[in-house]
Amino acid sequence: MSSITTSAIDTPSRRSVERACDDLAIIVLTVVGLIASLTFRDYGLGWDDYTHAEYADLLLRMYGSGFKDTGALSFANLYMYGGGFDMAAALLHKAIPLELFETRRLLGAAVGIIGLAVTWRLGRRVGGPLAGLAALLLLALCPTFYGHMFMNPKDAPFAVAMVILMLGLVRLAEEYPSPSPRTILIVGLGAGLSIGSRILGGLALIYAVVGFVPMLLEEIRTQGAREAVRRFVHVGYVLLPGLILGYLVMGLIWPWSIIEPGNPFQAATYFSHFFEKPWKEMFDGALVSVPDMPWSYLPTLFALQLPEVLLGLSIAAAVATLLALPRADVSGRRKTILLMLTLAATLPIAVAIVKRPALYNGIRHFIFVIPPMTVLAGTAFAWGMNWLKQNRRSWQPAALAVFSFGLLLPLGEMIRLHPYQYTHFNHIAGTVRGADYRYMLDYWGLALKQASDSLREELDERHEAPPHGRKWKVAVCGPQRPAQVALGPDFTIGWDSHAADFAMTLGEFYCKGLTAPVMVEIKRDDVVFARVYDIRGRSISSLLAIPAP
Repeated sequence: MSSITTSAIDTPSRRSVERACDDLAIIVLTVVGLIASLTFRDYGLGWDDYTHAEYADLLLRMYGSGFKDTGALSFANLYMYGGGFDMAAALLHKAIPLELFETRRLLGAAVGIIGLAVTWRLGRRVGGPLAGLAALLLLALCPTFYGHMFMNPKDAPFAVAMVILMLGLVRLAEEYPSPSPRTILIVGLGAGLSIGSRILGGLALIYAVVGFVPMLLEEIRTQGAREAVRRFVHVGYVLLPGLILGYLVMGLIWPWSIIEPGNPFQAATYFSHFFEKPWKEMFDGALVSVPDMPWSYLPTLFALQLPEVLLGLSIAAAVATLLALPRADVSGRRKTILLMLTLAATLPIAVAIVKRPALYNGIRHFIFVIPPMTVLAGTAFAWGMNWLKQNRRSWQPAALAVFSFGLLLPLGEMIRLHPYQYTHFNHIAGTVRGADYRYMLDYWGLALKQASDSLREELDERHEAPPHGRKWKVAVCGPQRPAQVALGPDFTIGWDSHAADFAMTLGEFYCKGLTAPVMVEIKRDDVVFARVYDIRGRSISSLLAIPAP
């Protein structure tokens, strides 16, 4: 992986491989954008959507009042997160003729596509045009990332901010010790957006400090200690405008962080301990309290949820990076770039394995490691194709066919699971069919939107109207706000199943299977994601299969 050429694949056309790969990347981004524009309305609300929308209103109210209305600075625990995405969605909602939550889905798709584009450019810069195209395809066809970008208001924008910062750090390593103004701008913007989204963005400092060690050691060896220190101090000096910009961006999207200088550290301390009443989630077929999840939680879920081709190539790339570090024929600059990317892809998982924090909702809190994984994987693929060109040219078509087949596997699952791509489990796990009853699938409760839409359609087809003088009553096992938004004003939502007309339940372990007529059933790959039961005239004591936490 020490060098990648732009001609790893021979093509019959006269155009260079570089131009062909770049054209294909533009086509991929265009296709993803088109698909997203046609399907963003299909994605339902999650548990946190409504609360995030309220947070946005409070933040805008604070800015509009000249900081006299400071309710946003103590709202739930969201004031310890940035609200950049939420504010942008609220402002966009005022400008376009879409409902608020449709606007949030559309903006989420747009932010995700920005992440795809930045990942392409980062992969291209690290490994050449073929690596950039491969990284783009691997990320676009990663169901976990693709599904979350539509409806996750914290983790998906944070992942995009982090890959922007990684692009800046890679450019900094390439241009060291004289970074261009554009690189300084990208570093500052990426730092402000990432830390302003989640305090975990501070991990990038570790990536940079540790990652730059190989290059600094080479500088000391070739330039002398005094000159190496002088160049390092110079870089720190020229980065100051970018860091000031980053601080301003952080303060804009996360105002609580600059009210007191120590607030970011307070947030880090707060989130280092579990801050809610513990509940249990399904992991490997057993109910486990979230503060007591085993060290294997993240490694297992990454192994079972990432596409097989991404998993294999990223592991190969990480191993290749470790093997390259002691080699004298690899430049310190190259070692620094690969080491930063490898740390970005693996260090958060390693820290979680060692520290054993409360873990829940699968890998959603860690999707920010997926873009650097795809860059490493794309670089490994390009290196492999280059090696084959030099040593086993006749094997190139077979390698390309295997890579293409590896991409088709998650593509097929994404089509089958739509719009629940984020619940994807790979073929190692036996897809969602094999993972059902062993792991959480629709923990966000997205299926309640489709269940709600289908219930309304079913009642319209039956020409049924609610009892005189009241609305339909629906008892919900799952997030109630998403169901209320999807059902509309003609329905009353609650927990009480005694007086309800219908019961709407997720297909997760904590919801009962009822002995009542099924009006609606939402399934993917023969797995039930949600059901609506007709419980009129029946006495249903509870919809929960386990006691509430």
